Amino acid sequence: MTRKPQAMRTIPIFAAALAGLVAMAAPALARSQPSHIPARPTLAQACHNRDGWADPAPPQRIFANTWYVGTCGISAVLVTSPQGHVLIDAGVAEAADSVARNIVAAGFRLHDVRWIVLSHEHSDHAGGLAALKRMTGARLAAMPAAARVLTTGQVPADDPQSAWLKPFPAVAVDRVLHDGETLVAGPLRLVAHATPGHAPGSTSWTWTSCQGRDCRAMAYVDSVTAMAAPGWRFADHPAYVAAFRASLDRIAALPCTVLITPHPGASDLFERLAHGAPRPVPGACRTYAANGRARLDETLAKEAAPPQRPAP
Repeated sequence: MTRKPQAMRTIPIFAAALAGLVAMAAPALARSQPSHIPARPTLAQACHNRDGWADPAPPQRIFANTWYVGTCGISAVLVTSPQGHVLIDAGVAEAADSVARNIVAAGFRLHDVRWIVLSHEHSDHAGGLAALKRMTGARLAAMPAAARVLTTGQVPADDPQSAWLKPFPAVAVDRVLHDGETLVAGPLRLVAHATPGHAPGSTSWTWTSCQGRDCRAMAYVDSVTAMAAPGWRFADHPAYVAAFRASLDRIAALPCTVLITPHPGASDLFERLAHGAPRPVPGACRTYAANGRARLDETLAKEAAPPQRPAP
């Protein structure tokens, strides 16, 4: 009988000994490792007592393929698909890097963003457009009134808040949209709705997001507050007021069970996301529009009231 060489007889013995050592050490190794990976804080937790326009916030899934990637004070929403994504709003210029980091942290690639669109042409929502357009290589689409402002970065006097607003980085617009047009990116279909009022180029967006058979009517609806800088009165612009009222009627009729707004606090978004996907709320846009209508009526009433004389 041929005897095995000494080295070959040693290998099984060594392997057995090593396995025994590993088995004895396993409990200690397990105890030395964290029992779980800490969960990413929710938006409500991360932004507690923080609502600055550039205050960084973590990304969070809103529902299915719709993600929040904005800051604690200003929304930016990413609608995703395997064939490319659409980014709605960019925040202030100082927040562009934060929005880009959130897109990556959520698991997506910047160069897969195909289109960027916006709610309205003010620096708190459009300031980061130029930087994010460069970072992603995406194309930019906007309504005519918004497009005119974006290409200069200067808000004209026909905007009720123009006296308050600072210039922002100008950016080229690749496509001019009109009311009811659909923006397509792979399987994504986002419908643009002209809703002028808060700003002349105000735009709201609707699309459908599905998780399995659970499909929800998503609505990113622009601000509806009737705000004007000193020297600009809604009562002096009846055509503007009529367009504002028509926008509120249009918003009330939108397909809308999950409402998202450019200022997250306006729709209590973080609170609704605190325990996962927000529940569908039929009629959410009707309620939002009704609040805007009440605010407009209140503003007009104040403008019509005689000035108060100081007490003697």
